[in-house]
Amino acid sequence: MNTADIIRIVLSVLKIAAGVYVGLCILLFFRQSHMIYFPLAEVRATPANAGLAYESVTLVTADNVRLAGWYVPCEGGRGTVVICHGNGGNIGDRLHPISLFHELGLNVLIFDYRGYGESAGKPSEEGTYQDALAAWQYLIGKRNIPPGKIVVHGQSLGGAVAAGLAERVTPAALVLESTFTSIPDMAARLYSWLPVRLLCRYRYNTLARLERIHCPVLIAHSRDDSMIPFEQGRKLFAAASEPKVFFELTGDHNDGEVLTTPAYRQALDTFLAGQLGRMPVTSR
Repeated sequence: MNTADIIRIVLSVLKIAAGVYVGLCILLFFRQSHMIYFPLAEVRATPANAGLAYESVTLVTADNVRLAGWYVPCEGGRGTVVICHGNGGNIGDRLHPISLFHELGLNVLIFDYRGYGESAGKPSEEGTYQDALAAWQYLIGKRNIPPGKIVVHGQSLGGAVAAGLAERVTPAALVLESTFTSIPDMAARLYSWLPVRLLCRYRYNTLARLERIHCPVLIAHSRDDSMIPFEQGRKLFAAASEPKVFFELTGDHNDGEVLTTPAYRQALDTFLAGQLGRMPVTSR
């Protein structure tokens, strides 16, 4: 084999490698929604399974998408929380946070994003922001709850959605659990060998939003989170305005809040007391 043959083989291999690389970039560009949203249609549990009375509610977004949700009243409660859940499953998988906030003396409104559970539509970044805003407007307009009595809570992707809502409205407080700084930051961590920052069509830039949010913030994150690095939680905390609280969870991404329930419950209670007052005896 002469030099010319070797050069032709090398060039052929490089062309194949380049083609594969470009193909992966194209695939990543067009399949992003399938890598971000993991909705489940079947709602396999309700608050009744946790012994809680609730109402099924229908929310209608500004772009006329109908969303399914639950309102869990707390007699004599000190406030209301809007829960923005993570990117997988649906509201039927969130009985733990529903029960936790109810025990802390809050009415709970939890909803499914478009395309999740019994909600209509297809998920998108702007769509999830519209969905959270519809939940807020439901509480303000239908339940006559003042903004100063509403806490916005988000876990994982839901933290980015919650921050998007808190940037647009003025809640009593914002609680972010196991939340990332942005989708491009996450993508760069997972696919460092691809130009993902240029390819990302989704932003969910929680970090930038926190710099523009001026309500009290509690950020909770675990050092053992294998999905979203602890450092991203610390960056969010650094960007948040005072007053702010950081709580260190333990356990992996999806079980941190469960493994630290007693301590986390106390931290939440103390934080909420500063914004909504002490928990009424009747709600215990």
